[in-house]
Amino acid sequence: MPHLKPIALASSLLALCSALMPLIGRAADAVPLSSRLQQALNTPGGEALRGLLADEYASDLENRFRIFSAKFPDARWSVRPAEPLKNGQPTFAVEVRGRREAESLSYALEANQRLAFLTEGKLITGEEVISEQSILRSASKPLPISLLIPDAVLTGSRYDVDVIFDQPLGHAMVAGGLIALTPAQVSLQSTPDIQLAPMHGGGIFKSVQAPFTPGSQTWAAMLVHPDGVITVTKRVRVVSHEDELIP
Repeated sequence: MPHLKPIALASSLLALCSALMPLIGRAADAVPLSSRLQQALNTPGGEALRGLLADEYASDLENRFRIFSAKFPDARWSVRPAEPLKNGQPTFAVEVRGRREAESLSYALEANQRLAFLTEGKLITGEEVISEQSILRSASKPLPISLLIPDAVLTGSRYDVDVIFDQPLGHAMVAGGLIALTPAQVSLQSTPDIQLAPMHGGGIFKSVQAPFTPGSQTWAAMLVHPDGVITVTKRVRVVSHEDELIP
């Protein structure tokens, strides 16, 4: 059965993105500081980050960045302004793309976040993850998929978590599995144990229930195809009022 280290790598990446974004600064400074952060993230070695990080973040984040860069040395980062929230608060889109070779396999990573933040000076006072997902592929040829998972749901509601192969499977035998990660697993970037089962209909189709208290759920899924393996993570915000579904 395939191991699940790719999911841990993607989770580690998203944790790094979330920690770095607070340093973008005030809304008025957002464009130049986002450009500086993007340039620093795309500079080999990580030393360029030091001038952007507060002391309490610098050591840990530089270490995470070096570890990530060792695994994905050609990763390219993008940090850009995104659609503001309904209250006018700015948000930013962080994207990273990278490839690596390991155990005779080639891994391709795509990860995205949209973040809202509050700062005092250049230090964070609050942040909110609006959306977050990652896809890591090890495939001998392209295997496009669709993640039909909402960014936000109401407390206690039922919703669909669907991960689907976009192309017809033909006679291919495929398997997959889906689990909800605990907050501890997300925080510790631990590797989850996903039980795989034969898939019917070309993907994972599951109806799930949101928690009865606001917060978030993070899903991890694996799809196994004769041509390769795909692992995904997706964070779902859980809110108590309908007007919070679209912030």
